[in-house]
Order: sequence, then C-alpha cells, then structure tokens
Amino acid sequence: MKTFIRMVGMAVLLLAASSLASAGARVTYVATEKMTDVPRFSSDRESMEIHFRETIEKLAEKLPAGQQLNVEFLDIDLAGDQFPRVAIQDVRVLKGRADWPRMHLRYTLEENGQVIKSGEPKLADPNYLMSSNLYNNEQYSHEKQMLEDWFRKDLLGKSR
Repeated sequence: MKTFIRMVGMAVLLLAASSLASAGARVTYVATEKMTDVPRFSSDRESMEIHFRETIEKLAEKLPAGQQLNVEFLDIDLAGDQFPRVAIQDVRVLKGRADWPRMHLRYTLEENGQVIKSGEPKLADPNYLMSSNLYNNEQYSHEKQMLEDWFRKDLLGKSR
C-alpha cells in the first residue's frame, strides 16, 4: 500500500512539474469597448474575447517548453460589416470588399523570464474570403486564421 501511495505521489509531482515547464499564454484587451469594430453588447464582446484568448492559448502550446507569450489586443476590426437589426441580435455581413479583418497587437515572448522577442504588429487580411481557413466552421473564423498565420510566421518562423 505504501508503494502505491508513493507511486501516486510521484506521478502527481511529475505532472505538476511538467505543467510548470510547458509553454503558456497571457492575453489582455485594452479598452475593448473603444475598439474599431467589435460586438456592441458586452456579453458578445466577452464571448469574442474568450474566443481569441482560447485561440492564442492553443497556439502557445506549440511553443517550446518554458516560453511564455503575452499578447495585448490594442484594436480589433472584425471581418464584415455589422448591421443592427433588433435590440438583441446584430447581423454581420461579409462582402469581401473593404471589410477585411484587422487587428493591432502588442506582444512579448519570454523564456525563463527574459524577453526574447517582442513587437506591435498590425494584422490585416484583405483576401480573407479567398484564403484557405482552418477555422471555417467556427465563429470569428477569419480573425482566428489571421492570428494563426501571424503566430506561425512571426513566432514559429513557418509559412502556412
């Protein structure tokens, strides 16, 4: 019985240590309500923030162990144009004209507490309706694909 308890204890310690060593992400938003084009209702803005935070966190899992990605969203202009229809639900229309997604980010990539890379990219995808999209069936699919393209190119040094 003591051996079993020791084995379980060691497994818990190893699991805790591996989670501390893994890559991570921290995502913040600077004045979302003042951004160029985000949902007008706070609950919809919060949902959007969750979608983008989860996307960044998932991408950060591809970083080497011990690296931390910190991303601030400074401005967001979602794909398409928003048309208020009724008090509880807006309609977003994607035309493929001058309504492409844009984002302004500030990021730092840290390793062992030291900043190894940083930047303030302005992302845009004017061909968002023509590009292949890994997130096709998801909400904010074009914005998520734009974030993935930025991550792969700037942080992993890979193309799509």
